[in-house]
Amino acid sequence: MSLSRRNLVGASGLALLGAAAVSGRVQAQSIPEAPTTTTNTMQPPLYPKSGPDYQPVVTLNGWTLPWRQNGDWKEFHLVAEPVEREMAPGMIARLWGYNGQSPGPTIEAVEGDKVRIFVTNRLPEHTTIHWHGMLLPNGMDGVGGLTQPHIKPGKTFVYEFELKKSGTFMYHPHADEMVQMAMGMMGFFVVHPRDPDLYRVDRDFVFLLATYDIDPGNYLPKVHEMLNFNMWTFNSRVFPGIDHLVVRKGDRVRVRVGNLTMTNHPIHMHGYHFEVTCTDGGWVRPEARWPETTIDIPVGAMRAYEFVADVPGDWALHCHKSHHTMNAMGHDIRTFIGVNKREFAKQMRRMVPDYMPMGGAGMADMGEMEMPLPDNTLPMMTGFAQFGAVEMGGMFTVVKVREGLAAGDYKDPGWYQHPPGTVAWEWKGPTPTSTSAPGAKPVPRGGTPVQVVKPRGGHGSH
Repeated sequence: MSLSRRNLVGASGLALLGAAAVSGRVQAQSIPEAPTTTTNTMQPPLYPKSGPDYQPVVTLNGWTLPWRQNGDWKEFHLVAEPVEREMAPGMIARLWGYNGQSPGPTIEAVEGDKVRIFVTNRLPEHTTIHWHGMLLPNGMDGVGGLTQPHIKPGKTFVYEFELKKSGTFMYHPHADEMVQMAMGMMGFFVVHPRDPDLYRVDRDFVFLLATYDIDPGNYLPKVHEMLNFNMWTFNSRVFPGIDHLVVRKGDRVRVRVGNLTMTNHPIHMHGYHFEVTCTDGGWVRPEARWPETTIDIPVGAMRAYEFVADVPGDWALHCHKSHHTMNAMGHDIRTFIGVNKREFAKQMRRMVPDYMPMGGAGMADMGEMEMPLPDNTLPMMTGFAQFGAVEMGGMFTVVKVREGLAAGDYKDPGWYQHPPGTVAWEWKGPTPTSTSAPGAKPVPRGGTPVQVVKPRGGHGSH
């Protein structure tokens, strides 16, 4: 999993405190090591080696946190710390996260498990962790000042609770929340059903929606921004840097999406009708599920949907707010559609020899040309596929459904090879006749006027 391990006991001298009374269970035992990674691509699923069976999730551009068994307790170790996240090749963001990445690693466990989670703070300020949507003792809820003391820099706290129900949940701070969540502190917490056959799927994907405002050439998000974000991300990555969802034909597939941004996101998938099967409040009963092609993810919520992958192809998956499929968007960009910029371009080239006038016929040319950009900035529209520029950015990826894949094969199979005659093509024949308005006399290709019969009633048909 491309992990390194850090021993945070002994010479480090970190104090062990409790989010609530930890009792004598931890005693003098060592803190579990904290795995870490800086890998930007999806890591293989972490299959359980003991305990109840389950189909593990895979996290887009992410990974699952390993755990150790200590008596009746599954023990995890999260480290809150500054991280660097490559949003896509050519752009690095300096964020805050967990265990080397933002978002942090996905935590997986099973309904009924007792979990003990050590949280070490390596940030320059205090923090906590709230287990979003989970049912647990009040003193483990993670609201700084209300249910626990803050975790000061250099300190380690312990959270202990039993997992009361299965479902999809999230974790994030409830301390200086405006700054810490804006800097990328968040992660997924997946609790599998105790019955391994309940709601089982063949492939299970998770990702979080996050937004940032990062000026061109800069590395840090503007944490005080409320509305004008310019980087719209799946797991703090933007297209073309977002992993594809690789699926075997015939698989039952679940996609879990959590939203910790400041607006809703209508997530749309092409090629399929799917069923909404889970929220952060729990599973939707089979008789209560509803069909969709777009599911709106509210702020602070999670939605999961499922489908049977029976149609091969490269199917787009994206937010349907058009500005959310753009990168590094400026909010003061003028619209030049229909403007003749020829004379303006001559004047500009005297100062900037490489200047190219763009936007007079729309913005598609920006997705096809390589333009000079400031350091550490992405084009607004970028990414190519087998037929040319995709003209997307931000919250956009591809579901790749293929025949013949192995059960655990998530490798990118390349672009879909369409059967002959199944791709839209350019018409080379005569120009079709345009449709005429009611009462007009359309002229067909032969040039002879067509008699138009006026509908009965004198004022048009009803």
